[in-house]
Amino acid sequence: MQQPLALKLRPTKLDEVFGQQHLIGENMLLRRCVNEQHLFSMIFFGPPGCGKTTLALAIANELNLPYHSFSAVTGNKKDLVEIFEHAKLSNGLIVIIDEIHRLNKDKQDLLLPHIETGLITVIGATTSNPYFAINPAVRSRCHLLEVKPLSLEDVEKAIEFALNSEKGYNSTISIDEDAKKLIAYHSNGDLRYAYNLIEICAMGCFNNHIDIELVKKYSSMANMHYDHDEDGHYDAVSAFQKSIRGSDVNAALFYLSRLAMANDLDSIERRLLVIAYEDIGLANPAACARTVNALDAARRIGFPEALIPLGVAVIDLTLSPKSRSATDSVHSAYAVAEKTPYAVPVYLRLNPVGLADEDKYDYNAYHNFHKIQYLPDEIKDMEFYIPNAASSYEKALADNYKELKKYYRTNKLKSLK
Repeated sequence: MQQPLALKLRPTKLDEVFGQQHLIGENMLLRRCVNEQHLFSMIFFGPPGCGKTTLALAIANELNLPYHSFSAVTGNKKDLVEIFEHAKLSNGLIVIIDEIHRLNKDKQDLLLPHIETGLITVIGATTSNPYFAINPAVRSRCHLLEVKPLSLEDVEKAIEFALNSEKGYNSTISIDEDAKKLIAYHSNGDLRYAYNLIEICAMGCFNNHIDIELVKKYSSMANMHYDHDEDGHYDAVSAFQKSIRGSDVNAALFYLSRLAMANDLDSIERRLLVIAYEDIGLANPAACARTVNALDAARRIGFPEALIPLGVAVIDLTLSPKSRSATDSVHSAYAVAEKTPYAVPVYLRLNPVGLADEDKYDYNAYHNFHKIQYLPDEIKDMEFYIPNAASSYEKALADNYKELKKYYRTNKLKSLK
């Protein structure tokens, strides 16, 4: 069976690794581990194709230490027990664990004491955020190191290496500069993706030459690190909301498109509704209603045409005046309500017991409603709503609020009658 190009070109030492200078550059951590022949358990986290497993293998090879690879997805407890037995015979062993965030509890329970005693040194790899996806017991025993997507320049250098190296195409395939740049751009920092694209272009090219039209033929769109169950999903959703909040309409439309490419109408709908009421709120209540209508239209239409009403809503919300006064005020009130269960004043209760008629709430006294104290005595002077006046609408609310505050509110209802 012929090996994929990415596997043929996998580095065996740190000097062959592209990118990651923050880890393998001069006097950087992994470089010092190799130079000083000292290793500790660690977890590499970052997007696909940026070199997490490659770094682990290069370190083991440079330190000339025995290692075993273990997949948290397909490996079982029996495999782990065999690895531990081998570690005892080897007086220590590196265990490279792919997709370490997928380890179930049984496997973790087997693993933890051996990490603790130093029998094994774990080098884990994950595409997920380790602070959320990795069990705290495992995380506390390992150093977390971010492996970053490769830069365009790094990918371009890697492409040249693939075409000229004896392990690659040994200078039998040439490439135009613009074709190389397009592959690097479409790879989105994923070297494996770039190598796979080079491989298919090398197979499909004429006269052993890769031009930009050939690259366009086999790569119609950029490689997106997007999965509903991975960090790329949450990153795109987060950037989408923050772009609208920051009134950057071009960024908001870009991230909307990213989510639409994944047909993720559910996330778009939830975020737009939250944004409308949280970030725009009282500054433009009509925009909240228009958002609901746009989402209803998008649901009825479905993708790809759903992008049209969604785009209208995103532009509307992004360029609208913003006010978080409602959000902040209700959160402030909730925080107080959560801490102390103040009793509802007797005269406001549905069926007040033992209260004289003259002290009861009068449902017909409309002219006095704004003079009644509604908060419990303990917090009667507390204010939760702080007006923003980001629009003429909220300014009108703020003016009305100011006028209402001129009235003294009383809990002596008899005095109002």
